[in-house]
Amino acid sequence: MKIVGDSEHFKQPFDHDEEYVSRAETKREIAIYQELGTKLVALSKSQIVKLDLDELLFDNVMKTKTIKINTEAYRRQLQFIGKIMRNVDIEALQLDIKNVLNQNSNESAKLNVAEKLKEQLLTEGDTAVQNLLEKHPQLERQKLRQLIRQSKKELDKKPDEASKSSIELVKYLRSEISE
Repeated sequence: MKIVGDSEHFKQPFDHDEEYVSRAETKREIAIYQELGTKLVALSKSQIVKLDLDELLFDNVMKTKTIKINTEAYRRQLQFIGKIMRNVDIEALQLDIKNVLNQNSNESAKLNVAEKLKEQLLTEGDTAVQNLLEKHPQLERQKLRQLIRQSKKELDKKPDEASKSSIELVKYLRSEISE
């Protein structure tokens, strides 16, 4: 038996259409939007505010945070966020999320540097103050010495608790030293 193929009978809609998008490709794209929506919902409120989202997307992300996870309503809300995100520039949003997350790690690194400086100042005393002032002349010697003196007094009284002055010292170092 010989099968003769008529080209008109075997044509598919995607054969000659440049703009045709398959259902599988559409589903992959929707999955990307929903995955990004899940990342948005996982962020804290302060991080979401920094992203500068449009009002509809922001409101729905905040609403999703109030819904219990692993419920049907939560899944539907994530799907709706994915639908809203079809109108958003995905590359720019992904870059913004990356910057917000990286900014938090930079903040924790600054905190670690300030904590190490505080410990060094409390143990070494005036020599550490002098070395720090040579590296960072914008710091005030009198304020540093005062905070160090108060921290030592508070730590002598209650060594197992964090002293108020040492916390102020760390805040001062973080705000003044930008590395």
